Amino acid sequence: MKLTVGYLATPSGDDGVALAAVLASALDASIDIVIVIRSDEPVMEGSGPYRKVLTAQAEQWLAAARSLVPGDFDVTTHIAEHESFAQGLMEFAAEHDADMIVVGGAGDGLLNRHTVGTVAAQLLHASPVPLALAPRGYRDRAGRALSCLTAAVPTRAGAADPSALAIAIASAAHVPLRLVSLVSLEDGGFDSDGPSLETRRRYVAAAEANLENATRRLPDIEGLESVVADGSSLDEAVASLQWSDGDILFLGSSRLAAPKRVFLGSSAAKILRATPAPVVVVPHE
Repeated sequence: MKLTVGYLATPSGDDGVALAAVLASALDASIDIVIVIRSDEPVMEGSGPYRKVLTAQAEQWLAAARSLVPGDFDVTTHIAEHESFAQGLMEFAAEHDADMIVVGGAGDGLLNRHTVGTVAAQLLHASPVPLALAPRGYRDRAGRALSCLTAAVPTRAGAADPSALAIAIASAAHVPLRLVSLVSLEDGGFDSDGPSLETRRRYVAAAEANLENATRRLPDIEGLESVVADGSSLDEAVASLQWSDGDILFLGSSRLAAPKRVFLGSSAAKILRATPAPVVVVPHE
């Protein structure tokens, strides 16, 4: 497996490197750490010395990022040039046959939560490969070794199902997999008195049936668990789940996504913001 890390010399950039190291350790993956600097086209007269300074600084940042990866992992650092950091990163990933792009979030969010920055926002609506996002402060989290995967089974027809990738990674890493169906009542169009208990029960029963059907379609793997989490909101449903420091959540892209592209839908965006674990968003087929 090959991981492409989009690196910025910030604490959030270090979060992304830390997540890549966890995945590499569990999957025996190689890591490409990439800084994208703005291309100088057309070449401006007198810009040569500035470019040399910028390139030298980028090399120092990459060396510092490389030092964050422990052990004898296969790690290579790269400087790419493009007008857009996100586009340059996606092109690098395509050219190097990357299996996943890994980034951190914005630096001004809540600790252990996801805040989507400019680069991550662009990747969340265009990446051609699965996109892994590290929550803020992940670099300082103790016990980061991968210990469990969680896959959110889609509740809407046509949405991408992340289960296949989650199963493949769980099998390769020899960790258990939890299938989750998240039930929210916030978009149900109820009257001012809110949903009745009977309505809530119907929602949960439908989710349980959907989850049972999904489980039957999967291969017989060890450590498979299925859970329905419900709440008045998606935030509440996500909060009702138990999360370990070694957990990673897999989400599918919206049914509106272009083929073979990541596209984070509105419900998945709410789940992302509420989740303390790293999140992998899977492209639409």
